[in-house]
Amino acid sequence: MTAANIYERHLDKGRANYTPLSPLSFIDRTAQIYPDYPSVVYGARRYSWAETYARCRRMAGALVARGIGKGDTVSIIAANIPEMYEAHFGVPMTGAVLNAINTRLDAPIIAFILNHAESKVLLVDPEFSGVVKEALTQVDHDLLIIDIEDDSYEGGEKLGALTYDALLAEGDPEYAWSLPGDEWDAITLNYTSGTTGNPKGVVYHHRGAALNAQSDLLDWDIPKHSTYLWTLPMFHCNGWCFPWAMAANAGVSVCLRAVRAEPIYAAFRDEKVTHFCGAPIVLNMLANAPEALKDFDQKIKVMTAGAPPPAAVIANMEGMGIEVTHVYGLTETYGPSVVCAWKDEWNEKPADERAALKVRQGVRYTALSGLMVADPETLEPVPSDGETMGEIFMQGNVVMKGYLKNPDATDKAFNGGWFASGDLGVMHPDGYIALKDRSKDIIISGGENISSVEVEDILYKHPAVMEAAVVARPDEKWGETPCAFVELKHDAQANAAEIIAFCRDHMAHFKAPKTVVFGPLPKTSTGKVQKFKLRDQAKALG
Repeated sequence: MTAANIYERHLDKGRANYTPLSPLSFIDRTAQIYPDYPSVVYGARRYSWAETYARCRRMAGALVARGIGKGDTVSIIAANIPEMYEAHFGVPMTGAVLNAINTRLDAPIIAFILNHAESKVLLVDPEFSGVVKEALTQVDHDLLIIDIEDDSYEGGEKLGALTYDALLAEGDPEYAWSLPGDEWDAITLNYTSGTTGNPKGVVYHHRGAALNAQSDLLDWDIPKHSTYLWTLPMFHCNGWCFPWAMAANAGVSVCLRAVRAEPIYAAFRDEKVTHFCGAPIVLNMLANAPEALKDFDQKIKVMTAGAPPPAAVIANMEGMGIEVTHVYGLTETYGPSVVCAWKDEWNEKPADERAALKVRQGVRYTALSGLMVADPETLEPVPSDGETMGEIFMQGNVVMKGYLKNPDATDKAFNGGWFASGDLGVMHPDGYIALKDRSKDIIISGGENISSVEVEDILYKHPAVMEAAVVARPDEKWGETPCAFVELKHDAQANAAEIIAFCRDHMAHFKAPKTVVFGPLPKTSTGKVQKFKLRDQAKALG
């Protein structure tokens, strides 16, 4: 065979030089090499990698024996507990697709998901048995209910005849699972928030999950055998692919049912946590927690995403000794796919300048092949001036397979060979992007575009402000004006005039809020402010 023939030869999947990419291979490798190393911690429950692997294989074998296989959907609604972690391996080992359901959803939306996904199995955490019981009355087909039992949680009720432990008892710890026949096979199904209608089902494939999990480790510089705290919900973009990443890392997953300051700081101290993820609201909560809780002494890194974190929040976290890495992505891109890659020369800059740099979303993940800010109509990139706004587009293996049963929405999202994010941003001269807003959140006042993110960043610098969100309020003269919703810190005081004056002192006057409303902000389960609710409130003001 000539060299030219070798170069031109098409892929032969039966040869020794091809294996389908799948994150399932990570747990197999780690269990072989580090069987006695710790894998999962949840209170008094401690598992090694050999034990976690055996439990996942038991789950897979038991599900297959009950008729579950390729193309089936297995749903789970659970907190960040070991059973949720195990489902990320046990379910796809059968060839089935894992559907982790948002725990904050109401019964009608849960029922919609179970019907739309045609789920055959539903694993239920006792904490959510009440809403699931109501949802099941609206499901149009039979499905196997598996009750997860958790001694650390008081309450809930059993909904089926089979418990999770009983299911594992049916399975073989040596169950001979196999990699997918095609790495583009679906591995998980994640539903979007559905704030403007029924949620869309985002399909991930094995290849994308494996590549993004590896990028998590590479782009965050995670050392082998790190200890990761589960403050980010595993139902959210499959925990940004970190269940699989930690298997590749041979690290420790510290499970946590409730995201509160006390148990988080206790885990920092007792489990020697090195890494965790969370929305800016989680960072803000930790920064404003009582000083007595902050008694850890190891270096900790946090990855944050969601709404762009205010520079003040980043500065507060780093002042505590927690290093912040800012990422950006969507459900449609397996979670994080853009990272504010840090450069050593920036370490010499003052703290406020470092925080301002970290606010930027950054550059593409290793697994993402294309990233641009462009005109959504022409797909022409905007100037790299840090000022001209355009839509953010992505391209690569970590873009979703598509929306389940929704070809029109899939076609609309895939624009000219790119995935259209719906987010607006700018491109800086150094090639780093900065998110400015969702297209629907831009405030157009007197013909001028105002970024709600920019206004929020100023609000967070006010010493009395705990949380802030800005939306458009209809205005007869200007069309729209910025309306700020503000929650003050405990025992802090400020009135609307003071807040507005502070903003006018720190930004162009036309961008400053014209209205300030005080009170707690409505949030999703992942800590994002529900701006659609605030927009309704702003409209109701007249």
